Amino acid sequence: MSKFNFQIDPLSNQLKFQQLVDAVIDAISQNLLQVGDVLPSVNQLVKESSLSRDTVFKAYAELKNRGIVESVPNKGYFVAKATTKVFLFLDTFKAYKEVLYGSFLDNLPENFSVDLHFHHYNIDIFEKIITESVGKYTKYVVMNFDHERIPEIIKQIPPSKLLVIDWQVHTISEASSIYQDFGQGLYDSLKAQLPVIKKYQRFTYLYPEFTYHPVESVTYFEKFCEENGINYQVLKNSKKLDVQTGDLYLLVSDRTLSRFLDQSAERNLVIGQDVGVISYNETPMKKYVKDGISVISTDFELMGKKAAEFVTTGTPIHLMIPTVLKVRASM
Repeated sequence: MSKFNFQIDPLSNQLKFQQLVDAVIDAISQNLLQVGDVLPSVNQLVKESSLSRDTVFKAYAELKNRGIVESVPNKGYFVAKATTKVFLFLDTFKAYKEVLYGSFLDNLPENFSVDLHFHHYNIDIFEKIITESVGKYTKYVVMNFDHERIPEIIKQIPPSKLLVIDWQVHTISEASSIYQDFGQGLYDSLKAQLPVIKKYQRFTYLYPEFTYHPVESVTYFEKFCEENGINYQVLKNSKKLDVQTGDLYLLVSDRTLSRFLDQSAERNLVIGQDVGVISYNETPMKKYVKDGISVISTDFELMGKKAAEFVTTGTPIHLMIPTVLKVRASM
């Protein structure tokens, strides 16, 4: 029992029983408590932590409900298993998110379990799921999005337990982050392949009306083209996609990639010769479609691996995963 000491944090937004639940789970995940260890008695916690008996019973009941502790009559409460629960909150589930998710799971120990949720860029869903998750997990891995209410909502999560991934927007300075750069990262990756891009008469960025892709990418795309003397256009209406010979296209949506491929086939245009295309975000299949679709992407496998390292070690991290343009047959 000496290995586990609990004190209420009066400044915390968490309810007292949630603080106790979280503290027990944290102690287990840090090996301060192990399977078979006895927990402080109800009377001991009431005396040492100024908790009410109802609060302690409620916390222990919640831990029993999750199978984390068990009780033995006249002997008290014991640690039943060392499973650590992780909260993973993604925006949507697309092919490249599956790569991230798979890498994340592959790099977690077997005694870690992951609850996966999606917000679909809906702020009400985001708030509801975050609020209901507080106090139930050891670590929280969250994909934010650009909405003014995000900072206030994620403040409910203790910063030491929070990792913001993919998009560094509305992050808490004390929280960890693993992200890609949608601005300068885009510029630099394009600049690295400038001779290939200059083979084309015009560079078109299709930034469709339905996308949530960071708008800063448009600013840096325009900057790249203007500073390097490239004829360009930005289309913000997907219906205006009209594939033309001699043009290179940058597409942030796989939906528009499909439309590009359809138009190219209908017009008998050879991709990589008559027209070129760069697709945003690597997926397992893009290296095989049309002998290889060029992609501009961060390394989602590495992002998943680093996220797993944060979850298992608890070590704070602030890491930008580089963005790279992989040139394939489509250019």
